[in-house]
Amino acid sequence: MSRSVRLRAARLTGVIDLKAARQEPDHYRAALARRGAAGDFDALLAADAHWRELTERTESLRAEQRKSSKGGPPSPEQLAELRRLADELAKAQAELAQADHERQALLDRIPNLPDPAAADGMAEEDAQTLRTWGEPPALGFTPRDAADLGSPRGWIDMARGARLSGSRFAYRIGDVALAEMALYRFVLDRLAGKGFLPVLGPVMVGERAMYGTGFLPTEESNLYRLEKDDLYLTGTSEVALAGIHMDDRLEETELPARYAAFSTNFRREAGAAGKDTRGMFRVHQFDKVEMYVYCVPEQSREIHDELLAHEEEITQALGLPYRVMNIAVGDLGGPAAKKYDIEAWFPAQERYREITSCSNTTDYQARRLNIRFRREGQLEFVHTLNGTGATARALLAIMENFQDEGGVVTVPEVLRPYGAPATLGGS
Repeated sequence: MSRSVRLRAARLTGVIDLKAARQEPDHYRAALARRGAAGDFDALLAADAHWRELTERTESLRAEQRKSSKGGPPSPEQLAELRRLADELAKAQAELAQADHERQALLDRIPNLPDPAAADGMAEEDAQTLRTWGEPPALGFTPRDAADLGSPRGWIDMARGARLSGSRFAYRIGDVALAEMALYRFVLDRLAGKGFLPVLGPVMVGERAMYGTGFLPTEESNLYRLEKDDLYLTGTSEVALAGIHMDDRLEETELPARYAAFSTNFRREAGAAGKDTRGMFRVHQFDKVEMYVYCVPEQSREIHDELLAHEEEITQALGLPYRVMNIAVGDLGGPAAKKYDIEAWFPAQERYREITSCSNTTDYQARRLNIRFRREGQLEFVHTLNGTGATARALLAIMENFQDEGGVVTVPEVLRPYGAPATLGGS
């Protein structure tokens, strides 16, 4: 069985509520127009109408064939009629299979309906600044990029990483390695105290998990695939956390279910040529703590704000100046209905850069992964949300904001109980 056939066989439902879309096409079209997807939606409705027509024709031919087959031995005229019906049915089935393929291909491309409160616009620059916290430090000297700190080769060694694995791979060495591990342990501990269940999950997954979370087919160019094993390396533990309940039927009393995972992640960074070529801000392999929540539909907006509050609390505990951005609908990933980014201040770059994000994916992933819950005897799709606990980008921001003129970095106190030194560099 081919990969495409296996994947289609695993799709138990649409990625949007197609029945509701047929009933409220104007609502769906207007919402998707904000994301530039109205044309795909209209093409989907046309393909769906064609598929339904062919389905009715196929069923009608089957019924006629069954009716003509009844009775005694067929006469020559009946045999001719049965052959005609068999030929027409075979043709109709082939047309139906093609129509189903075309409809599914369009359905795969349709993104989630955006939240009305998501910012309008199609570009990164259209994001709305919701608030800022802290003041960029007045360093009184020209700050160095994190990649330039440390000696003789630096605490972050991109050159040796490139020699080993190619561009966009990094070694983190000595106290910087300890500080980074302390960061992840601090965040996991903080989230566990808020009711998140810590998880260490697989980083190699099957095709259905990548499709189910929305990374296939639209993000395939950013994925590493192991051809011999038919597995993908994940770019976030969101995939493993979403897969925990794939095909499950949860009880309402089990929700919300909160998970926090640590994993190593892999991204090709396709389309990033010329962007962030120095340092490890944008690399092919990185570590991350990720939050993931399953909840009933009416809770997801509130929990989205809770995830943002957790991210802000962590960033404030690290002492990093930041701003919160409401991401424009045209800059959202396909599964997200709304997304917040936290952008920390990077003195060497003299700008804010993203260090965390959190998204409400409503029922988009649950439909693809067939995850439901029982309420009053009925099954409904859960809503899912994801958010960044921490990546090494937070450590890079620490190194830039808390350095002195001699290149010594003061490490936030909250990381020291987890094995981080008080300073990076110095005596």
